Amino acid sequence: MQGAPKQSEAPEEETGGAAAVLMEKSGVVQEVVEAQPHPYSFHVSGPRKLCSPNWRDNISSSWKDGNYKRTVIACFIQAIYLLELDRQENRDADNALAPKWWIPFKYKLTQTLIDERDGSIFGAILEWDRSAALADFVVMRPSGAPRAVLALRGTLLKGPTMRRDIEDDLRFLAWESLKGSIRFKVALEALKTVAERYGSSNVCIAGHSLGAGFALQVGKALAKEGMYVETHLFNPPSVSLAMSFRNIGERAGFAWKRFKSMLPMSSETQVNNEEDKAIGFGLKNWLSGLKGPPGVGLGKWVPHLYVNNSDYICCSYTDPDGIEGNNAGKENVGPSSTTGQVAAKLFVMSKGNQKFLEAHGLEQWWSDDLELQLALHNSKLISRQLKSLYSLPAPQPALPR
Repeated sequence: MQGAPKQSEAPEEETGGAAAVLMEKSGVVQEVVEAQPHPYSFHVSGPRKLCSPNWRDNISSSWKDGNYKRTVIACFIQAIYLLELDRQENRDADNALAPKWWIPFKYKLTQTLIDERDGSIFGAILEWDRSAALADFVVMRPSGAPRAVLALRGTLLKGPTMRRDIEDDLRFLAWESLKGSIRFKVALEALKTVAERYGSSNVCIAGHSLGAGFALQVGKALAKEGMYVETHLFNPPSVSLAMSFRNIGERAGFAWKRFKSMLPMSSETQVNNEEDKAIGFGLKNWLSGLKGPPGVGLGKWVPHLYVNNSDYICCSYTDPDGIEGNNAGKENVGPSSTTGQVAAKLFVMSKGNQKFLEAHGLEQWWSDDLELQLALHNSKLISRQLKSLYSLPAPQPALPR
């Protein structure tokens, strides 16, 4: 969640928002206390320069603008954080914070995703609200606007949900996988249901932090079934012990090859090297064959990743070797860059050195001064996480007649 935004320090007579206003009436001084707006209210911490859909969208859709789409989807994820806070703080429909983050964009809440372990809300499905849109003369859903959005929040360090959130954080840290969590199963079933109802091209999944980790793996699981859903991942986790051990193993293998190359070679060693080369060549061909023909997964499902260079949780995505250090915007090309098919779009924001909470926060993705970089490069981390999409499905046994 975001920290509370700074409140205005202007004098009371200029702002008109004084905490206490003294009124003199019939010789009696009365004190009237005005309630301060909540720091997570949409009009306080939400985007400043974003218009709600109106009749102009009938002619030219705002959703075709990538910045508009990113901003709105980030607001939807913020709403999921607030749905859980509203639940914890017992807010009713009259003073709930969450709805203000989707109503301006003509969407409505149709389903909440509940973690049965603690009853917390970790996600929700928002659908296009046709009746609300018609009230503002938007006669049809704007081009590019999803029919339904599955939004997933990240870790919320407050209340009873903190234990389960951290449990899933540790699950990813240890195994680089979230499939063992009940949230993965619930999110996958929910996404598959709406994708079958409206068509996968009309559905979107998005998440922030831990939620982005779930969104990536849920979207990938659905893509393996041939259903390609638009995916937006904000500050997705990229650091795990499994990845670290894998990197250590790769580096050890490279060092061993370097060491062997420095040793004098006998005739027997030369024969063994030739055999190793032959085996390596055959293995390379076998691996390339596993990728399958162009268009099997690759190019059909292209997740959008939004990362910040100062965020140590997700910045490993910005390095071509999957290791922290290279800070440039990248659009990842799949395992074989010669195909020209994009495996993922990686948007990188760099503002110099930032504090972690600011760099990992969701609010940055709808800020007015946001500047993103996008370039072509091959990210080993993305390729490894998506490599199962490039392989052909296992042959199914023939059914008995």
